[in-house]
Amino acid sequence: MTQHVLCAIDLTHAEAEKALLVKAAELARFYGATLSVVTVVPDYGMTIVGSYFQEGAQAKALQAASDQLHQLVADTLPDFGQVQHIVESGTVYEQVLDAADRAQADLIIMGAHKPDLVDRIQGPNSARVARHAKCSVLIIRA
Repeated sequence: MTQHVLCAIDLTHAEAEKALLVKAAELARFYGATLSVVTVVPDYGMTIVGSYFQEGAQAKALQAASDQLHQLVADTLPDFGQVQHIVESGTVYEQVLDAADRAQADLIIMGAHKPDLVDRIQGPNSARVARHAKCSVLIIRA
């Protein structure tokens, strides 16, 4: 039985992710499960790219992502009740897997887009999460 649903949201496609969030909420309600929502901000602080940003830029990006995630959930699920918001920094699939472990999720819900050439070479995040997750993963196409 599913007790905790973790929904991974890509804030760069917030409008498209609303349907994914609604589906995650429907499944959480169906199972009587709690719902967490996670988004991941790329970590550029330790790379050569990070040297081009002002100090504190990563912290500001994380705060902006948190604000945007809270607003997306409030707008999309106004009557759902309590939702745990998680904002991570790093590689998407690694951070989603880590958040699932920490939240003790037994279902991860992610969206998938039409793969392009880079996805065919490296593999999309949803495929990596599905391959390495310790729990069930539901990948929803728009």
